[in-house]
This record gives sequence, C-alpha cells and structure tokens, in this order.
Amino acid sequence: MTIGSLRGIVTIKEESEMILEVAGIGYRILISPTTFGTVGQVGEETLVYIHHHFREDNQVLYGFSARTDCLVFEALISAHGVGPSLGLAILSTHGPKELSKIIANEDTEALCLVPGIGKKTAARLIMELQSKLHLAEIATIGISSQTTSQTSTDTKDIREALTGLGYGNEEIYEAMKDLPAEGDVSELLKLALRELATVS
Repeated sequence: MTIGSLRGIVTIKEESEMILEVAGIGYRILISPTTFGTVGQVGEETLVYIHHHFREDNQVLYGFSARTDCLVFEALISAHGVGPSLGLAILSTHGPKELSKIIANEDTEALCLVPGIGKKTAARLIMELQSKLHLAEIATIGISSQTTSQTSTDTKDIREALTGLGYGNEEIYEAMKDLPAEGDVSELLKLALRELATVS
C-alpha cells in the first residue's frame, strides 16, 4: 500500500519533520523549510500530500502542502543521482515554477545555488530533466519554444554582464529572480542593477 496524502491533526512541527495524527496514529513526515512555512500549526487539522519512499530497510514519508511540490519532488528524485535529501534541497532553494524556468532556460548557475550541486551536476540534471520530464507542465507554465529560447539568451546576456561587473552568483540570482520575463536587455539590466543597489 502506498500513501498519497494524509489529513489529520499536527501534533509536532519542526523545521525538518512533523507528526500528523490520523485516526489515533501519528505519522512521522519529513518536510522542507518551504513546507514548514505553509502547513498548519500544532493543533490544527491539515492536509499533506505524501511521497511514500521505499528503501530496503525502511519506509520514509515526505510531505508537501501542495500537490505540485510533491509531483516536482518525485520528478526530481527520478533523475540519476538525485536522492530525497537533494530533492528537498532543490525545492527549498527553487519553487516548482522557478525551477521549471531554470530548466527551460538551461540556467545552470541558478541550479548551482543549491548546496551540493556543482556545474557538471547542474548541466547533467537540466539535460536529463528536459529530456524525460515536463516540469513546466507540472508547474502549469506554458512557454513557447521561441519565447523560451529568447528568454534564455536574454537571461544569459544579463547574467554575463553582471558577472563582468564583479557580482557573485547569489547576488545575481537575487537581482534577477523578479525581473519581467520579457523586455529590452538594456532595460532589464538597469532593473537588475537598481535591485543590487537597494540590497547593498
């Protein structure tokens, strides 16, 4: 039997796990910081979507407050070399919609912001996820191939310009994450620099 979701009372809630009591049984569920911030508080009834992970020696429940997060998590851990811990780390750094854009734009540097992922691993992951998974569809984002290609080029141009100005990956990521999807590169670069100025 595989558990797909649980509805019950939160009895314990910690940063990396929670216990959900359902019909007198307390289920220990591992969660990400993102899920921690969105599920119900202790004493409240809440619904948690579950990935039921089977290992040789035990079973582990991973919980998500949104079905989309659970689907993307399952897509991630189906990729070679991505276990549940790394899958949670990826989703804790990039939400499903943001992750789908990163994969569509082949933005390896953004993926490298996840602890434990280097450039080679990021490039391999993006290639594998593009070829066998449809994270963009899971995250309900419709991006045409032509728009995606142009967005990817613009993103790389802006990133290269900011790198040339001496900014680090994390600073560039923060400056670019809220930029409009489309627009003139020079105007988008100005917006990114303005954002960097407010942070510093």
